[in-house]
Amino acid sequence: MTSTITEHTLTTDRHATFYLACGDPGGVPIIFCHGWPELSVSWRHQLPALAERGLYAIAPDMRGYGRSSQYDAPSDHAVAESEADMIELLDHLGAEKAIWVGHDWGTPIVWSMAQHHPDRCHGVAGLCVPYFPKGFILPELVRQVDRALYPEEAFPVGQWDYWLFHRTQPDLCRQALEGHVRNTFYALFRAGEAAAMAQPSLTAMVQALGGWFGPDGAAAPELPLDTSVLTQAEATVYIDAFERTGFGGANMWYLNDALNSAHADAAPAPHLDMPVLFIHAAYDAICNTATGTLADPMRAHCSALTEATVDSGHWIAQEKPAEVNAILTEWIDRALEV
Repeated sequence: MTSTITEHTLTTDRHATFYLACGDPGGVPIIFCHGWPELSVSWRHQLPALAERGLYAIAPDMRGYGRSSQYDAPSDHAVAESEADMIELLDHLGAEKAIWVGHDWGTPIVWSMAQHHPDRCHGVAGLCVPYFPKGFILPELVRQVDRALYPEEAFPVGQWDYWLFHRTQPDLCRQALEGHVRNTFYALFRAGEAAAMAQPSLTAMVQALGGWFGPDGAAAPELPLDTSVLTQAEATVYIDAFERTGFGGANMWYLNDALNSAHADAAPAPHLDMPVLFIHAAYDAICNTATGTLADPMRAHCSALTEATVDSGHWIAQEKPAEVNAILTEWIDRALEV
């Protein structure tokens, strides 16, 4: 069995999906969905590890990212559209079911697969962003804000303030992120720290600052590369891709609360009965599920839930790949026995 990662593109009448593949095409597919602002290579540590377990490991560039189709309208980046992309991909692989794994914005896609297409799921795993039966939408997140850390009068939407900046100042948001793409990735892709959990996240102050990195769409400052998350060669892959596409498509994923809410409401049932894994990142200051109530809606709506915690920041699959892979493989062995 080869652990070589190969590149492919599926083109249909509605969409083109670039994807990485590793392992035996006859194995059970395990499909990894990345988040913002990432790419299929975010799963570079997982693909060979899961392929060695006999699975066919797949990681697409999600729509609006990398070498997959680019779109101009926010509605083209709604959850239902990416869900349809993944159904097309699974059909293309010739499989009835897959194991679905998501991180960040990739998790709403795999949770939605579980809601709307349980017959296409052996099981679903989420990293950092838990399942929200009513959809991964700002009102649902605000309900779970830790008001001891984020008093409502000072932080009306808590750590999710940056989400509003994407919505209210999309051009300024894009300007800031694209102003110096290398610096943007050096600034965003950093390991987690336990000390950061005791103070408000900078994402709670984006509107007050007037931008991600300062007023008037200021570009990211120059910081050293955090090599505990990315090597120089790996960082260059991200930088080259986003210098080519920009952040427009990636950012529009934040602009579809109404569509995503309606899609979640249209699901046959909010409860998930299939095997579900959730991996908490202990030092994720934004998606802080290790403490507080952010994961409570998931716990109330999953009957076969396994939880695990890794001492990591938000970029968990890249910062602590060995730990993530060990948790995934143990859970998958059990999930496929169901």
